[in-house]
Amino acid sequence: MPEIKNSQIVFRQVQRKDIPQLLEIYAPYVKKTAITFEYQVPTAEDFAHRITEISLNYPFIIAEQDHEILGYAYLSSFHPRAAYAWSAEISIYLKSSSRRNGLGRRFYTLLEKAAKQQHILNLNACIGVSPKQDSRLPPDSVTFHEHMGFKQTAHFHNCGYKFSTWYDMIWMEKQIGQHKASVDPVIPFPKLKTSILNGFQAEK
Repeated sequence: MPEIKNSQIVFRQVQRKDIPQLLEIYAPYVKKTAITFEYQVPTAEDFAHRITEISLNYPFIIAEQDHEILGYAYLSSFHPRAAYAWSAEISIYLKSSSRRNGLGRRFYTLLEKAAKQQHILNLNACIGVSPKQDSRLPPDSVTFHEHMGFKQTAHFHNCGYKFSTWYDMIWMEKQIGQHKASVDPVIPFPKLKTSILNGFQAEK
């Protein structure tokens, strides 16, 4: 499987064998933070289903070093109706030891390249925010997305309840292409002739 190496970190499409490590990364987000509004850590079967559904149309990539997964990021459907096809939601989860070292920027750069190849024009990020200082939901994600060129487009108040606390939610957006009257159809990621990872294909 072709791969891209950067400072001994390998970026590749997710495989089923990665699920245990991915759940180890995701579990602390569920149990200890309001970064995700999910209450229960998904089972391996549920997580495999999510990966399968996402990978039908979008990249779902991991960063690996010496067989250790440092984090993962993916695009997914912004909304299921046809007119929204040119928009995609972007998500990222990193091990605590892999934050603040540029890995998030590498992930987002790869995903933006993939989105452009797919003819996607808008990237959207759904981010929980706290109206006051909260260790379970620091403002790091908002700051990161601002550095990556995203701008806030919506703010919903008191819409997420976790840890006996009400949290807000914002949407941030980055437009990555021209919005013309005549638009190219979106290409499912597995059907790209070339890709961000030298034409790799997801595991069958």
